[in-house]
Amino acid sequence: MTTKANATDDSFHVFDTTLRDGAQREGINLTVADKLTIARHLDTFGVGYIEGGWPGANPRDTEFFARAQQEITFENAQLVAFGATRRAGGSAADDPQVQALLNSGAPVITLVAKSHDRHVELALRTTLDENLEMVRDTVSHLREQGRRVFVDCEHFFDGYRADAAYAKSVVRTAYEAGAEVVILCDTNGGMLPAQVQAVVSTVIADTGARLGIHAQDDTGCAVANTLAAVDAGATHVQCTANGYGERVGNANLFPVVAALELKYGMKVLPEGALAEMTRISHAIAEVVNLTPSTHQPYVGVSAFAHKAGLHASAIKVDPDLYQHIDPELVGNTMRMLVSDMAGRASIELKGKELGVDLGDDRALVGRVVERVKERELQGYTYEAADASFELLLRGEVEGRARRYFRTESWRAIVEDRPDGVHANEATVKLWAKGERLVATAEGNGPVNALDRALRVALERIYPQLAKLELVDYKVRILEGRTGTESTTRVLITTGDGDADWATVGVAENVIAASWQALEDAYTYGLLRAGVEPTE
Repeated sequence: MTTKANATDDSFHVFDTTLRDGAQREGINLTVADKLTIARHLDTFGVGYIEGGWPGANPRDTEFFARAQQEITFENAQLVAFGATRRAGGSAADDPQVQALLNSGAPVITLVAKSHDRHVELALRTTLDENLEMVRDTVSHLREQGRRVFVDCEHFFDGYRADAAYAKSVVRTAYEAGAEVVILCDTNGGMLPAQVQAVVSTVIADTGARLGIHAQDDTGCAVANTLAAVDAGATHVQCTANGYGERVGNANLFPVVAALELKYGMKVLPEGALAEMTRISHAIAEVVNLTPSTHQPYVGVSAFAHKAGLHASAIKVDPDLYQHIDPELVGNTMRMLVSDMAGRASIELKGKELGVDLGDDRALVGRVVERVKERELQGYTYEAADASFELLLRGEVEGRARRYFRTESWRAIVEDRPDGVHANEATVKLWAKGERLVATAEGNGPVNALDRALRVALERIYPQLAKLELVDYKVRILEGRTGTESTTRVLITTGDGDADWATVGVAENVIAASWQALEDAYTYGLLRAGVEPTE
């Protein structure tokens, strides 16, 4: 494990703890390979420090540090090992857990220390003076072994409220023993920005220590609390990718860094790294196997999505009127959503986004607006089905619907057999390029059977369809109807290996709605492949 260079100088630290604190989120269970992959992503993004875990506490983290030494050459970050101060009554030099930190090979070590008097007495079961000695001894020993040391003061803000003098004495002891930074931890996540700013300001003034901030998000203020600490003089921020962490999570790395770079004017990442932020966020979400939050600030797919007609009219004049930054600065894009709220500006901007030239034809735009509103009233939703909207738009522009095949009939059969087997079979009858095509297929359900039958029927005529795959399928019973007589909306996401697209169908029958969405999905797939319509 080597590091070629730090992302920035040492005046400000961006410290990521996704691999340690973030991994404590419910639903995340990282393998060593996962952790190595995430570490590479974070290093590419340009954070200064990556906390890899607690070596010696579990075999996985121990293996991670061993493999990282062999498999990763860090371009920007330094790897950090996390652990606790020595046990009460012992010495750091003889403590096996402290030795495991040294054995990790990490150049930087973060020690967690108790700073709340009740935690010292009840959790550690030792005296307040001995706790200070544990901090002093462990920091000094690690420094003597040539390691950089950061100290996390656990439960600091709650401890400060209970006994401010003692909480500050832990900070002072760690700093005087050689800790480069002492991090004030809002471990319970209960603080608010004004409180954080006041405490950090006071502790800096009273101790002279260099301070950092570690904020949990239990009040929904972790990002704001982190920035409040920076306002008060903290020069080290601890965050996790996408805000992953225990309970409701930690301060989210991406909005914190974006705020520092774009709002505070601080250079905390390598040149050009901020534009990779959306990609890195989504890549890490894929590794942890969690769907990226669509409404996450800066990097969510909805972060720069505009729906209201009033917004669209203003954006057509100047996108900055309804956007706080240029989305390209963080690797994101502006999106126009088409719905029953759409006006002319929404349609014109969406057409431009899709590469469909509407010219200055006001009558055409007016027809599209009315068509969208009419169909949304029936239950269609185009903000979630861009592909279906593009087909509708092109149909209006070209004067007729784009068709590659014509449906004669279809049927789906669900059979419940006495032996407990549930059989699903579908038959489709189509016309394409002057040929009548009939195909039957079985599937895991009636929609899957229809999808397979449609593919069997068309692949010989359109071999481009072989790459298509049904990625997602959603069904919603629309409001205003009751029970099994309700109108149903189906959204289907299809992919070709390069991109995914969504289509919509609406009918009183869930299978019929699914067929509409499938027809649009295949039609759009052929449009993407550059095939000319034949019907």
